[in-house]
Amino acid sequence: MKSYLKEVRWGIIGCGDVTEVKSGPALQQAENSQIAAVMRRNGELAKDYAMRHKVKKWYDNADALINDPEVNAIYIATPPNVHNEYTIKAAKAGKPVYVEKPMARTAKECLEMIEICEQGDIPLFVAYYRRALPRFRKIKEIIESGVLGELRFVQTTHFQPANNEGQTPKEQPWRVNPEIAGGGLFLDLASHTLDILDYLLGPIKEVKGLASNQNDAYHAEDIVTGTYLFESGIHGTGTWCFSAFDHIDKNEIVGSEGKLTFSTFGDSSITLVTAKGKEQWTIENPRHIQKYLIQEIVDELIGKKVSSSTGKTAARTNWVMDQLIADYYQK
Repeated sequence: MKSYLKEVRWGIIGCGDVTEVKSGPALQQAENSQIAAVMRRNGELAKDYAMRHKVKKWYDNADALINDPEVNAIYIATPPNVHNEYTIKAAKAGKPVYVEKPMARTAKECLEMIEICEQGDIPLFVAYYRRALPRFRKIKEIIESGVLGELRFVQTTHFQPANNEGQTPKEQPWRVNPEIAGGGLFLDLASHTLDILDYLLGPIKEVKGLASNQNDAYHAEDIVTGTYLFESGIHGTGTWCFSAFDHIDKNEIVGSEGKLTFSTFGDSSITLVTAKGKEQWTIENPRHIQKYLIQEIVDELIGKKVSSSTGKTAARTNWVMDQLIADYYQK
């Protein structure tokens, strides 16, 4: 982008559920930011959203929104199967892009998005908003303080019950349709954890994984286990299961002098244990949870600072997920 914007006037492609509370209000509340137009394939739903959120324009065609001269930045809040297509169209129109996570269905699609944006000098951001939340900034501060000593490994455990009662294949959500999502719930949920680990511990350079379908409720994988090695030498293991008893969401970073435990989702206490004892912090997430990242992105677009979540950081997460589920989809 050759010059900074004075004000970011967003056009939303796909004004569905994620934009109702998580992101839409934050786009309007951020300084130097407003929503100029929204789009949804169902024009009546787009009109309803525009009326409720006091947005002047609405469309049922993405190309029309992208080419609206009053729109100078695009937020893509659709399922992942069209992230690549709309990002490329927005970049060719010369407009910065903020795309929902996961960035795309595969790392290959991500790299194509990055390449097109770089060719046009177009900023590309991805909605891994945990990178900007005060809760995870505190976790990063604790790690960087050195209180854990030399970092050794991180363990992630995420499991939850199946939610497929009474669903026929046509009734199942797009999140378990690999053609739309790129995989199952793993891509939707584990992407948040793997991205925040990239933010906290640096990039992962080696990955081995196993993926299976144990519950036979849909075609996508419903359990994934993996091991990975960070560029720093830290080891990692993870298990994600979406047909288990109860709910668990836990990450534990262990060092030579202590361990730090926290969840990816929700805002339960951050717990540090060292030889000196136990410390805990409770930091609530904002209602409009993308608030801090959106302000970061707007600030970058007007020339104030640099965002922590870009196409390049997000593509790394897609690459890791590709490796973890590769064997399942090659069978």
